Amino acid sequence: MFGKDLALPESQRDAFKEPLGRELPESELASNSGETVYLTVGDVVSLTFRRCGVTPRLSIYDGFTERREMTDFARLVEDEPKETVVNPAGTITAAMADAVRRGIGGEVALIRVDGEEDLAVLPCLVLAPDGARVVYGMPGRCMMVVEVDGRTRDRAKELLSKMEELE
Repeated sequence: MFGKDLALPESQRDAFKEPLGRELPESELASNSGETVYLTVGDVVSLTFRRCGVTPRLSIYDGFTERREMTDFARLVEDEPKETVVNPAGTITAAMADAVRRGIGGEVALIRVDGEEDLAVLPCLVLAPDGARVVYGMPGRCMMVVEVDGRTRDRAKELLSKMEELE
């Protein structure tokens, strides 16, 4: 499924606008037992988790929020090992998907994206084990959490099927 780079065609963008999951109040992080596998996508979400004392198995970030440079998370993790991948806006590169796969397997905990990380939610949902939680931000609104199960994995695959393979 992730053997080639994928691009979101303009004609399919509306299908990707409906949020996946439910709102995640920050207060819910305080009751985290440490048993849940979290994958975070986005600078603000990843920073919020760290500030609440929760270190996700994998955090994917690009150093920006709402198209403005956001360096607090990048500064926080600058001395930690990370993998950098190129992932242009509107795409999921094979390199991004491979880094996500290795991150879920515990080989890498941070992925710094040169480009945009928004669509990384989809490979996270497809590749993570059942019960893992993928958390992403709705800019200016809230954090959203999606629990990985057969239904959410199928929804992610359905969205991925709307993308075009790049040569």
